[in-house]
Amino acid sequence: MTTVAAYAAPAAKAPLERTTIERRAVGEHDVLIDIRYVGICHSDIHQAREGWGEAIFPMVPGHEIAGIVAEVGPGVTRYAVGDRVGVGCLVDSCRVCENCRAGREQYCTGGNVLTYNGVGKDGEPTYGGYAQTVVVDENFVLRIPEGIGLDEAAPLLCAGITTYSPLRHWNAGPGKKVAVIGLGGLGHMAVKLAHALGAEVTVLSQSLRKKDDGLRLGAQHYYATSDPATFEDLAGGFDLIVSTVAAPLDLDAYLGLLKTGGVLANVGAPEEPVRLNLFSLLNHGRVLAGSMIGGIAETQEMLDFCAAHGVGAEIELISADQINEAYERVLASDVRYRFVIDNATI
Repeated sequence: MTTVAAYAAPAAKAPLERTTIERRAVGEHDVLIDIRYVGICHSDIHQAREGWGEAIFPMVPGHEIAGIVAEVGPGVTRYAVGDRVGVGCLVDSCRVCENCRAGREQYCTGGNVLTYNGVGKDGEPTYGGYAQTVVVDENFVLRIPEGIGLDEAAPLLCAGITTYSPLRHWNAGPGKKVAVIGLGGLGHMAVKLAHALGAEVTVLSQSLRKKDDGLRLGAQHYYATSDPATFEDLAGGFDLIVSTVAAPLDLDAYLGLLKTGGVLANVGAPEEPVRLNLFSLLNHGRVLAGSMIGGIAETQEMLDFCAAHGVGAEIELISADQINEAYERVLASDVRYRFVIDNATI
């Protein structure tokens, strides 16, 4: 075991504070990563404040991890010391269920292991990337290609794959009209990726406050959902809508924006239940879908795609002692568009 510095929430809703945690010794197939940067995801806040239910404390959040390989176990074949690597939301899975064999570890039916707020196969709590190092099995480590800065790559390990996966699954590309609900940490990545895939992109946001940013990031159109005319003017117009917001929506209204057979894919996870009139689906054969991150192979595909198309996250780099302030700013939508912690300051 190795003792390293970290930032942890000691209890639900408590401010994060500097502490130390124990990392396991490097095993046969493990990779020790010197964490350089870690993104702050809205889900970090949900979990640290038990917005999604009971959690494990003390909690070290962080599942948007980018760094450099510092040590490898004797059985590691995929990575070497000095490699640029990342870790996303998962650090293990059962590896034998149908979903794992198909590369969908995020839907592991045998029980996957979350990067933090989870329990490893050794029975110990997992601690995330708000720390100096992490030890991860090589099968759950991603290679970060040259051409993407590690700081801009960190949010790709969650925000990037969370939006890339439904865009790929529902065939966003040339000739398709894609709408993105919300222009935040997830939404800005959805816009960039949908544009890079060749789709015609529209942002649906509460106001026009971020319109210039949306157009700069790759959207061709930008509408305010606070204007009732938006839902009249755009009715039946989209092949795919990706909802990235963590607040309850009027699903019936948004489903009405889809073409016959169109898809509303949800990647945001509100803490409250949402209502739905099933006729919004039955009429025109529309589809309401959910999507959660992506498997390891698809995440690597996403990283390679981003490198090839010059796509990285829009970030604001902060020091570790600004984490609590950053949490409040995320809740106030005061970030353009992802906070990333410089782990050298931990």
